[in-house]
Amino acid sequence: MARKLFAEWLGTFFLLAVVVGSGIMADRLSGGNSALALLGNTIPTGAILYVMILILGPVSGAHFNPAVTFAFLLSNKISIKNSIAYIIFQILGGITGVIIAHLMFQESIFQTSTTLRTGGDQWISEFVATFGLVTTILGAVRYRPESIAMAVGLFVTAGYWFTASTCFANPAVTIARAFTDTFAGINPYHAPIFILTQFVAAAVAMLVCNWLFSSKINS
Repeated sequence: MARKLFAEWLGTFFLLAVVVGSGIMADRLSGGNSALALLGNTIPTGAILYVMILILGPVSGAHFNPAVTFAFLLSNKISIKNSIAYIIFQILGGITGVIIAHLMFQESIFQTSTTLRTGGDQWISEFVATFGLVTTILGAVRYRPESIAMAVGLFVTAGYWFTASTCFANPAVTIARAFTDTFAGINPYHAPIFILTQFVAAAVAMLVCNWLFSSKINS
């Protein structure tokens, strides 16, 4: 269990270090071009997810996301005790990743985001992003387990561009990004409804996937 928890911490740590670090780098190098900055943030995020899931999946399942852990809890694939432990270490890993990103780019270590991310468009986007991500994971687990890392990395890469919220789809990511007043941040007052929406979307995705991927389906 200690190895599993460390793997969840480490994977979420690298995820947030990359999200925030690449966001800072992209913002500095883009010369005010927001599309270029977003692209510079997108590609590293998808890439690090592929790598972390590939190497840590055999250890902990590579959730790195409380919404994913919640979906597996609802599916009786993880105990309540272990799911709570997973979520705690995911959040701690995410916050640590943000702090390290700040240190690497000589930013203030402790920050509070002022980036506004609220409104129906943002909430709908987070529902769609989280529903799609959890569905991708559950579908890949059932039919293409060897492709989970690639599938998740590609979905998040796409999600950055087709959702208005840029595909947070992860309560630990949302919490951690409230502590950075950089390109990747979210105002902490706007984070709770993001998180609620993400958990609801994960539950809906689990229910849909239980029906959609039923073993009773014939080709």
